[in-house]
Amino acid sequence: MSDNLLEVHNLSKRYGEATVVKDVSFEIARGECLGVIGPNGAGKTTTIRMCLGLTAPDVGRIWFFTDGHGQPALVMPRDALAIKAQLGVVSQFDTLDPDFSCAENLLVYGRYFGMRDAQIRQRIPELLEFAALSHKADVRPGELSGGMRRRLSLARALVNDPRLLLLDEPTTGLDPQARHLMWERLQLLLQRGKSILLTTHFMDEAERLATQLAVIDHGRKIAEGAPRDLIRAHIEPHVIEVYGDGAVAWAEHDGRRLADRLEISGETAFCYASEPASLLQSLERAASLRYLHRPANLEDVFLKLTGREMRDEA
Repeated sequence: MSDNLLEVHNLSKRYGEATVVKDVSFEIARGECLGVIGPNGAGKTTTIRMCLGLTAPDVGRIWFFTDGHGQPALVMPRDALAIKAQLGVVSQFDTLDPDFSCAENLLVYGRYFGMRDAQIRQRIPELLEFAALSHKADVRPGELSGGMRRRLSLARALVNDPRLLLLDEPTTGLDPQARHLMWERLQLLLQRGKSILLTTHFMDEAERLATQLAVIDHGRKIAEGAPRDLIRAHIEPHVIEVYGDGAVAWAEHDGRRLADRLEISGETAFCYASEPASLLQSLERAASLRYLHRPANLEDVFLKLTGREMRDEA
């Protein structure tokens, strides 16, 4: 039996003349979080929709492996109903029913999976407690904060005790406190053996939660690996950001000569270096300049691989 829960092979999808996903492959092991990152319009949401059976791929296969001994893999979309019974989904946008209370939202959603009311009602207190919403059981979603609604969406996605969660930008629009609480809950799920497919625009979220990452741009997978491995493979270990008046002039004179790699974006110069001593000495002599010396991170990888130019919303 495969150690993987989900395997995606050579997915491609076209809409008219536009290829939005091209030859994308990945796999998710049991108890693993795969993060999928990429700019707007990169093909992330279309990939999620194909994994959910909502969009049929033009090319490629999606296998979902059961725990049965020697049982064949389920194939999307042929076995969509059997696969969806083992999935939990949190979409980008709020799909909670505004007319039902938090507890009623969980009850109604559980019925979609053929669960008996008594079985769902038994799970509701546990799910609300997990979402830190026990005190909001009888409150409607419209009376909740954004963070509470996202946690309720996560609790709803767990009502059928899924083996794989598909989370499409689950913390977009949340304040830092709400994001950190969501991260804590997702880490608990991973510790309990759940698998997660996560798309996100937050690099700190991807680095914190993901076991493995796939970087997608223009519909193609352009890099993959563990977050720290991607940083080591693509970026020099030291980053010095120089900004403010005179930063660009300094960068063109000293920065370009002393840095291993230099990027200029607006009035900020990004100096990447294996050994930063010469850069720091130059900056100390230019007392009027402001700068930040920090270790390389996943955002540096993302910007190097996909570019710094703005993308249209998709």
